[in-house]
Parts: sequence; C-alpha cells; structure tokens
Amino acid sequence: MEIPEIGVDELERHLAGGAPVFDVREDDEWATAHIDGATLVPLGTVPDEIDAFPTDATVYVICAKGGRSARAVEFLRDQGVDAVNVTGGMGAWLDSGKPAISGAGG
Repeated sequence: MEIPEIGVDELERHLAGGAPVFDVREDDEWATAHIDGATLVPLGTVPDEIDAFPTDATVYVICAKGGRSARAVEFLRDQGVDAVNVTGGMGAWLDSGKPAISGAGG
C-alpha cells in the first residue's frame, strides 16, 4: 500500500483550516512538545481507539520522525479512514521553528 505523505509546511496550512491531527507518540514524548489542537492516541492504542478517527475528513498523523505514524496511517486506511502521514514528524515540525506546546495539555 502506498502511504500518502505531506511535509510540515503543508500540514501547517491544513491545520490553519481546522484539519484534525493525531499524534501517535507516547505520553512522555507528548509532554515534551506537541502541536496545539492535536489529539494524542499512542500507536499501541490506535486499534482500540479507531472510533476517535473521523471517517468524513482527511486526518493527519504525526509521530517523532514519521515511522510510527506511517504504520498508523497504513492501519487507518485499511479501516476506511482517509489518513495522511506527516514526514519528518515532530522533529521536522520543531526544526522548522513551528509552534509547539509543552506539558500534558492539548
């Protein structure tokens, strides 16, 4: 299966339009830095939390570097979710100077 991907600049444009973003990293990674408005669903819980992902809109999935989110996107697409991987993950987001939130909130 080909996994659709976008970069962080394109993600930022989609987020400005209200697109949903899901972060599949672990709690400690999320607490260090995450995108404002993102929803935390650690990769291991994605199958149990499938109902959290809308099926009527494209969703964007991010992790630290892009590997875990690619696996999540593959699973989600098999379940009928229009999911797109964010290449470079939070590392690329932070390296580009985009805003992030620290702490457990979100």
